Amino acid sequence: MKYFLCVLGMVFIVEGLPYFAFPEKIKAHLTKVLNIPDSTLRILGLAAMIAGLLLVYLGRT
Repeated sequence: MKYFLCVLGMVFIVEGLPYFAFPEKIKAHLTKVLNIPDSTLRILGLAAMIAGLLLVYLGRT
């Protein structure tokens, strides 16, 4: 559980960094995301999850 909390903390740091460093660019980027079709966002999300699973697998072996 301790390892999981460390990993979760690192995820929050990496996810929050762009919002802290470049808030105006994040706003512009998010308005562009609204124009992307849902199916494309789902495919990108699935690809990100598969890449994450692969990284976890490689890190654990």
